[in-house]
Amino acid sequence: MAAPLPGRCGFFVEKKKRFCKMIVARGNVFCGEHATQEEGSCRRIVCPLDPKHTVSEDKLHKHLKKCNSREKPKPAYYVENINAGPADGGEALPQVSLCDLSRTQLQALLDTLKTAATGLQCDIEDCFLSHPVVQEELDDPKNGDSANKHLKQQSSLLGHMEALGLLGRGRSFVEFGAGRGKLSHWIHEALRRRDALRTSEDLQDLQFLLVERSSTRFKVDGKHQEAGVQFQRLQVDIQHLDLSKVAPLSDRKLPLVAVGKHLCGAATDLALRCLLDTPGPREESGPPPKRLKTSGEEDSAEPDLVPGPGPVLGVAVALCCHNRCEWRHYVGKEFFLQRGIGAEEFSAFCRMSSWATCGMRPTNRDAPSQDPANQSREEEEHEPAEERDAVSGFLSVEEREQVGRLCKQLIDAGRIHFLQERGFNSKLTRYVSSQVTLENVLLTAVP
Repeated sequence: MAAPLPGRCGFFVEKKKRFCKMIVARGNVFCGEHATQEEGSCRRIVCPLDPKHTVSEDKLHKHLKKCNSREKPKPAYYVENINAGPADGGEALPQVSLCDLSRTQLQALLDTLKTAATGLQCDIEDCFLSHPVVQEELDDPKNGDSANKHLKQQSSLLGHMEALGLLGRGRSFVEFGAGRGKLSHWIHEALRRRDALRTSEDLQDLQFLLVERSSTRFKVDGKHQEAGVQFQRLQVDIQHLDLSKVAPLSDRKLPLVAVGKHLCGAATDLALRCLLDTPGPREESGPPPKRLKTSGEEDSAEPDLVPGPGPVLGVAVALCCHNRCEWRHYVGKEFFLQRGIGAEEFSAFCRMSSWATCGMRPTNRDAPSQDPANQSREEEEHEPAEERDAVSGFLSVEEREQVGRLCKQLIDAGRIHFLQERGFNSKLTRYVSSQVTLENVLLTAVP
């Protein structure tokens, strides 16, 4: 590029061998990041709240008051680590690196895995469903392969919810790892078109709560505000979310339906804890204290003294990224301990689970680090390959994939055990083909 593009920054980026492409203000030569190159400009410094951007030194005090990275007041539903699980020391274990294990140690892990998986229902049935509300969009030729991939998954998820009796009015839908909120959008569209709802009065018995940790662009839930449906977005990590303190859920107490499309790693466990295992008012036992009636007060029905949301009506979560699970957050600890498996073996099985989808791909050095709250990955490039091919010659590609699938099934079996202990019928289903996505297993549960 011999010269900057019209209206773009005049700073030459040496590393990229081209001019900066940022748009500049009228009359300026450089963008905000490269304004220091302009004569007479004020020195720019790194923002003390977020080193990813800079600010003019003379405007630092004003910038700190409005910087998006400033610490904001915590909402009432934010309770530090409420869904993190007990701190029993397992979270302090170092990351297991399979490439550092000898063949004897790897074989011992495989023997432990096969013993623990004995008796598991390893045959996950294929059940590829669809929903007519998404078909029109699927038939639109303007959508490319990537869009169709997501639409097929959303269509099947709606089909499974319909089959389980979860897709209906009179309930609150909680979408964990909501991202742009497309799944909630299609749930609303399915209910609106099926019941021919037109007025806001008809929609008052329908709530949508979208939970997403990060700030998201191009959100679709904002398009539904005029329809009268209650759409609320919470920008919070599931690890710190107390549903009993979310006002719309507590006020209406509609039954909850939890949904999620590719809820990565430990985020699935955090969501299950958030729904069914959060300490607080919902776990209080015994009758409520008797309230004395004052003189002159008329008899009336006893008010609802139990705080918190309504009961959980069902769960439909597409699983992925088992290698991002963590022992502290994992809900199936009891299931693993009953089989003589502890935190160290669990961590190894999590790493081995990536073999189910990574095959023998080259190393992805830039893969994101493990993060228990990595809750939504829109592009679905989920599974990083193991850092080195530690088992070439020890296991074939097919054997690696089989071991990876077995690890995933064992981890998911612990989740099913957790749900069954709390009175739910739970199962695993392949809801789309592997050509659509390799992470094609759906966890469902109903009381």
